[in-house]
Amino acid sequence: MAERGVDVSALPQEVREQLAELDLELSEGDITQKGYEKKRAKVLAPYLTQTQTYDAQSPGPSSASAPEPGPSNSSSSSSHHRRTRRPHRSSGTRDERYRSDIHTEAVQAALAKHKEEKMALPMPTKRRSAYVQSPIDNCTPPDSSSSSDDEAVSSESAGPQQSPDTWINSSLHGSSTSSSASSTLSHGESRPTQAPQPQSQQPSALAEAFTQTRIDPVGVGPPDMPSQAQARGSRVDLPSNAVVRGMSRGQSRSSMMETADGVPVSSRVSTKIQQLLNTLKRPKRPPLSEFFMDDQEEIVEVPQADPNTPKPEGRQIIPVKGEPLGVVSNWPPALQAALARWGATQGKSPALTALDITGKPLYTLTYGKLWSRSVKLAYTLLNKLGTKNEQILKPGDRVALVYPNSDPGMFWVAFYGCLLAEVIPVPIEVPLSRKDAGSSQVGFLLGSCGVGLALTSEICLKGLPKTPIGEILQFKGWPRLKWVVTDSKYLTKPSKDWQPHIPTANTDTAYIEYKASKEGTVMGVAVSKVAMLTHCQALTQACNYCEGETLVNVLDFKKDMGLWHGVLTSIMNRIHTISVPYAVMKACPQSWVQRVHIHKARVALVKCRDLHWAMMAHREQRDTSLASLRMLIVADGANPWSVSSCDAFLNVFQAHGLKPEVICPCATSPEAMTVAIRRPGVAGAPLPARAVLSMTGLSHGVIRVNTEDKNSALTVQDVGHVMPGALMCIVKPDGPPMLCKTDEIGEIVVNSRAGGTMYYGLSGVTKNTFEVIPVNASGTPIGEIPFVRSGLLGFVGPGSLIFVVGKNEGLLMVSGRRHNADDLVATALAVEPVKTVYRGRIAVFSVTVFYDERIVIVAEQRPDASEEDSFQWMSRVLQAIDSIHQVGLYCLALVPANTLPKTPLGGIHISDTKQLFLEGALHPCNILMCPHTCVTNMPKPRQKQPVGVGPASIMVGNLVAGKRIAQAAGRDLGLIEDQDLVRKHHFLTEALQWRAQTDPDHTLYVLLNAKGVAVCTATCVQLHKRAEKIAAALMERSGINIGENVVLLYPPGIDLIAAFYGCLYAGCIPVTVRPPHPQNLSATLPTVRMIIDVSKAACILTTQVLTKILRSKEAAATVNIKTWPIIIDTDDLPRKRPPTIYKPPNAEMIAYMDFSVSTTGMLTGVKVSHAAVSVLCRSIKLQCELYSSRQIAICLDPYCGLGFVLWCLASVYSGHQSILIPPMELEISLTLWLGTLSQYRIRDTFCSYSVMELCTKGLGGQTDILKARGVNLSCVRSCVVVAEERPRLALTHSFSKLFKDIGLSMRAVSTAFGSRVNLAICLQGTTGPDPSTVYVDMKSLRHDRVRLVERGAPQSLPLMESGTILPGVRVIIVNPETRGPLGDSHLGEIWVNSPHNATGYYTIYGEENLQADHFNTKLSFGDPQTLWAKTGYLGFVKRTELTDSSGDRHDALFVVGSLDETLELRGLRYHPIDIETSVSRAHRSIGESAVFTWTNLLVVVAELCGSEQDALDLVPLVTNVVLEEHHLIVGVVVIVDPGVIPINSRGEKQRMHLRDSFLADQLDPIYVAYNM
Repeated sequence: MAERGVDVSALPQEVREQLAELDLELSEGDITQKGYEKKRAKVLAPYLTQTQTYDAQSPGPSSASAPEPGPSNSSSSSSHHRRTRRPHRSSGTRDERYRSDIHTEAVQAALAKHKEEKMALPMPTKRRSAYVQSPIDNCTPPDSSSSSDDEAVSSESAGPQQSPDTWINSSLHGSSTSSSASSTLSHGESRPTQAPQPQSQQPSALAEAFTQTRIDPVGVGPPDMPSQAQARGSRVDLPSNAVVRGMSRGQSRSSMMETADGVPVSSRVSTKIQQLLNTLKRPKRPPLSEFFMDDQEEIVEVPQADPNTPKPEGRQIIPVKGEPLGVVSNWPPALQAALARWGATQGKSPALTALDITGKPLYTLTYGKLWSRSVKLAYTLLNKLGTKNEQILKPGDRVALVYPNSDPGMFWVAFYGCLLAEVIPVPIEVPLSRKDAGSSQVGFLLGSCGVGLALTSEICLKGLPKTPIGEILQFKGWPRLKWVVTDSKYLTKPSKDWQPHIPTANTDTAYIEYKASKEGTVMGVAVSKVAMLTHCQALTQACNYCEGETLVNVLDFKKDMGLWHGVLTSIMNRIHTISVPYAVMKACPQSWVQRVHIHKARVALVKCRDLHWAMMAHREQRDTSLASLRMLIVADGANPWSVSSCDAFLNVFQAHGLKPEVICPCATSPEAMTVAIRRPGVAGAPLPARAVLSMTGLSHGVIRVNTEDKNSALTVQDVGHVMPGALMCIVKPDGPPMLCKTDEIGEIVVNSRAGGTMYYGLSGVTKNTFEVIPVNASGTPIGEIPFVRSGLLGFVGPGSLIFVVGKNEGLLMVSGRRHNADDLVATALAVEPVKTVYRGRIAVFSVTVFYDERIVIVAEQRPDASEEDSFQWMSRVLQAIDSIHQVGLYCLALVPANTLPKTPLGGIHISDTKQLFLEGALHPCNILMCPHTCVTNMPKPRQKQPVGVGPASIMVGNLVAGKRIAQAAGRDLGLIEDQDLVRKHHFLTEALQWRAQTDPDHTLYVLLNAKGVAVCTATCVQLHKRAEKIAAALMERSGINIGENVVLLYPPGIDLIAAFYGCLYAGCIPVTVRPPHPQNLSATLPTVRMIIDVSKAACILTTQVLTKILRSKEAAATVNIKTWPIIIDTDDLPRKRPPTIYKPPNAEMIAYMDFSVSTTGMLTGVKVSHAAVSVLCRSIKLQCELYSSRQIAICLDPYCGLGFVLWCLASVYSGHQSILIPPMELEISLTLWLGTLSQYRIRDTFCSYSVMELCTKGLGGQTDILKARGVNLSCVRSCVVVAEERPRLALTHSFSKLFKDIGLSMRAVSTAFGSRVNLAICLQGTTGPDPSTVYVDMKSLRHDRVRLVERGAPQSLPLMESGTILPGVRVIIVNPETRGPLGDSHLGEIWVNSPHNATGYYTIYGEENLQADHFNTKLSFGDPQTLWAKTGYLGFVKRTELTDSSGDRHDALFVVGSLDETLELRGLRYHPIDIETSVSRAHRSIGESAVFTWTNLLVVVAELCGSEQDALDLVPLVTNVVLEEHHLIVGVVVIVDPGVIPINSRGEKQRMHLRDSFLADQLDPIYVAYNM
């Protein structure tokens, strides 16, 4: 617009007055939009030149903002957004508070208030993909060849094509909701010289914020951030700011520059998170006082009423009586009789005119024709459908009427034909496809009404969807129907003596009108013959219908007002009806106005939408006159926004002869039929008053005239008086039907002969609706007569006028307050939606999440709205609803145009939309969740009690606080039978030498490749010889001394084992390290480098291939390759024997070092002594009964923990044969592991979770193929998953179930558990009882308690015992804070005491205190002598009913999770895996998920397996499930591609590494949603 760049407030006073006058003229309809713009431009022209020198090429006003005609553009000329608040002159007698566009002004005022608060919401980050591309984002000017299709055909681009420059400019200045300049220009196009942003341009409350949050291309940092990207090494097993256990924090090599909060500076994500935090810090409205105490067994609500809640104070309402129904002598005894009379006496008189698609008359049906055709149809239905003897239809049968909206004539004939045949018509919509919105619900209606026959026209039948063989499709949920065509040529003329039977109207059902409930169920309201007749009489009296009048009907003639006035009452009064179908309205919106003009119609029957469309198109109808109208019936006049539509329409058409008193709003419902209608007024009489109600009062169900804050006011118009012959009262909408007080909002109930009688076929539901007897305050019924619930909420105003403020089905009950869906729509519409969403396509509904209703708004976005506009519109809607209705929105979603399920007449099908939302099938293109703002009923954060050792925890014998101490032990290691083995086995090197001498050719190791072929074997003597060769090479090298650390860098295999023993022979300390991945050096090499640096290795032993990689150019790009220690390639060493084989002076010397990266990104290296090695091997030998003749299969990574022990140590100690299967070979051949187990008849096998998952996912469906190949797992006695985490019950269970078919015993799978301080604490083994499973309450776990519950209890979590405790191991459960022992079934830290505990962390600077803390800790009371090691895992011990090998009761150890990983939120302790399990269940498209926290925000990362259009569906579902199941509000939801979440070799998620990648913006997410 021309004045965009002018600061109106700076203009001279008289100019401002001129502008205000113009605004007024426009709003009152005295001037057209075009004229307004011309005059305005003229007034502002002198001031434009001064301020807008740089905007010379800005497009003219006509192309930028003139709304083009037709319903597609809905900016009504009167609600044009004012930029200046004009001085109000009083408009006649109307008080300015009663003006209907007050709502728009209120919204703008509320937004302006927010603007001052400078609220900055971070915009979601969306990957630029095939996803809704918006023109501003495709950085191509519209005239370039690559313009996107939807933009080219967009209805808005009516103006001439512009040059690229103007395009850039207009994107800056052309839309009132466009964001500020720098955001659009951050794309780096040629910039116009940037002038300071003029103040008056009122972009939106958030433009400033978006300057900061624009999603910028890499390299352009947010304005307040340095733009150079800091160097950042990404690692797989190690995040960039890894902490090394044992290194002092000062030396933590964090190369990143960090801000005060530890946020990497150049990260855009963290800026957004900072912004989100700032938004969340803003004071919220006071939270509800009803807190939940999460601490109790159940969540308890403590409601405390707010003392300031307005309460009704009036007296009890007295039922309101309508005027008596007049008795007119010649009223027909039944409606059919009226048709018979007019058919006979006024046969030529027109009954119905139908229009074609262009709005021209198509045919006119006379009363004679209507009568004769209806009689023919009635005769055919009763006599001609079956064979001669059988009658298919009997009077009282139900028949479906399926006619398109464009063919009223056929419908009329069918309807009256059914009435004459005394069968019951059930009009329904024409089904268009199997997937119609609500189609199965229509099936429910047909079923409950027992419909078996459907009448339709020939054209309609041809258009119905067919099967390939030409039969009509069986629609979803529909009963089988017989279809009958009712075109005249197929009807039989009755014989002379046949006359239809027309009895006097009685209480039998005449017709059934369908009605959809709030939940989407479609029910049939039965209307009796007498009710139909009485209703027509009442309408005739109320509307003063006269014989021979003309009526224009724009409504659906199949139901409601369209049927009652346009089909039934019109026949009674011999009215000529002109039916204007929806399709015509869409094509030419002013057609109904033209029909009124041409036919001089006395009555028109419309909805607000039709008024609106007619206004949009009124410029083309200069000469139309509406002076003939005596009644303009507004069918949805009870809607809150109808006021402004009526006023605006009157404003525009008063000049065309429309009289103010003819506008007659009315209130109806399918059950009570017409509840109230405003009678046509007398010219010159004062217009009825409006009620200006306080929104706050309404939400508490009371009527308060709004006096103070005019922003939160609702203006409602009356809907006239009660119908003639009816009695009405207002009762409480929920609970017993108690009469309301006079100042209380309630449900309108009506007693009248003219109302529905029942929901057909549903007697239970009928009783509560059609047979309501109101009771007074004491609970006694006020009389005998039953009332019908109308489903309308309202009150009786002065002069017995009825006011309706909403519908029961649009009622949203949020934390005890009522909100009306229509009101919220009205507010959303007042936020200038024209550029962003379609006016009539907004759905508002509530979903129940976390003990309350939450409001969701879904709207269809225009194809030409930019991301920024949409987000801005959404944020403004949030603010407007917040300040006007004082309620927070839970979710606001925009979907692409034309994707919401529609009702047949173009409205949005709310219940289907809600269903899609809850199923995650809505596919929005923009979404904004605000759980932080609207979820105010969270439990109080837990206050931790100060810890102290109280008297309750004093121990008596083995009891603490009256319970057995939670401790458990494996069996004794006992003496070894073979005494001389003890001496040999003091050191593993001696064991290997002893085996090489006594049993040289016994094969210890077999290594398999992907084909299952043994590529390498090692006998005892071969292994010994290879170890000697390596030892000799080490000893020869100068600079490698005894006791120095040597890194072994080998792929999984026998070379690794030989190098390990070679090191021991040479007296060096081996450190096994996973080799770097040749395809991913940048991610994997830094970890290798780090371990080499931290362990101060003197030398690297490796293969020839890896030597080349370490020295390659690619490696040099990632690390400094000049500083590697000595590299020895062990592939072709000369055959040499070392001069001596080193023997350590005592068994406490270190044997090897075990380095591993924990899931929290800690790199820890522990020292394992020779004594620990031999005890551990002996313990495993006893537990698994291993000896020389046994074979075991190992499919594990051999670099750390128990995997390394089993791969390298156990066989040399026990002499069994190990078949080695490198896990990476499984990726090439999935069946390798299972095939090997079957082929070698293996009894014991060890694997990792990642191996199990690979087999479950990859082979789950192929058990038949495996069976056919002869794979049989019945030989497997134990399959142990080696892990350092809580057992993954779901995975082990599904693995057992899947492979049960090929012989795997359900008891075979079990788990092992180890930690850094002790590599093997539990291992199921062959002895001992089966692992037990318990169910614990998740809520109690959060409070660090264990409450055992039954299987299937809500919020229960199954936990499996982690395997039998190894011989020689004792565990105790300790309170981590007091260090005191805990009782049985209490949650605490697992401490372990065992001869094979590790000796300590390997520290460079020897920080002994850290070591002592973890490895040599004593209890604070009880048994203060024993030294324990802290595992860092939470768990509990439970004594079971089972007995162990010694005959005692078995104590089971349950591991809950690592302390380091737990998230402390709201004073409670959460285990990420529990939240992730819930998230993965939320939607079928979620694969893996991971959670972490960042500055108290919970971040959920979910991998999307489905199509990218599902991405935004996941946001609300993830938020819901975490809120429901964990009582946490998700701060950020990140949707990424599959495989993005890093998983280490043990199958554990690297959550901290993920967190660092997210904050450093390296994830390339599909979508990031910041929840408000």
